[in-house]
Amino acid sequence: MRVVIAEDNALLREGLVLLLGSAGHEVAGVAATGPEVLPLLLEQRPDVAVLDVRLPPGFRDEGLRAALDARRKLPALPVLVLSQYVEETYAAELLGGGAHGVGYLLKDRVGRVDEFLEALERVAAGGTALDPEVVTELMSRSRGKGPLDSLTPREQEVLRLMAEGRDNATIAKALVITERSVHKHIGNVFAKLGLPPSDSGHRRVLAVLAYLKR
Repeated sequence: MRVVIAEDNALLREGLVLLLGSAGHEVAGVAATGPEVLPLLLEQRPDVAVLDVRLPPGFRDEGLRAALDARRKLPALPVLVLSQYVEETYAAELLGGGAHGVGYLLKDRVGRVDEFLEALERVAAGGTALDPEVVTELMSRSRGKGPLDSLTPREQEVLRLMAEGRDNATIAKALVITERSVHKHIGNVFAKLGLPPSDSGHRRVLAVLAYLKR
């Protein structure tokens, strides 16, 4: 898998290069500032891009802007964005395009190597990866708003894993239940939240996020 990295922190940038290389992936290019990102992506056309939300020169949202610009020019480009903190607005903007292959993780997740690589590969394959802390934040803000409170504890666990982008098999393994039980819980969640059921994992994630952001 060919990967482009955009990260201004030299230590983290080189750490990502070593980590991805040891996992058998090719780092096709690296960038340290916002203006470098889009030309590099257009030149290399990688299988996936890993971008810091905030890059020089402004350290605001240059990485996110570059990701969105790249998605407009290369609609099939999978993008995994890294952030230091839970910034709900950035996650919502990135996911709001409705395209496949998007992820938003906290930088701490990189240290959990297996989780990070699994998320990167899921995004590269066209899936979605949303950091559990972002999901927790969204769910905590949505409590006390009616239907969400009607979910059982198990249904809330399923909802959280769905919002992270997990498929039914992964949810079943995480909760130590059968896939048939997961399917039943998902049906209950969608019915209680008034969401249309969907067999598409990505549309399912976006539907859940749309509800949580109400």
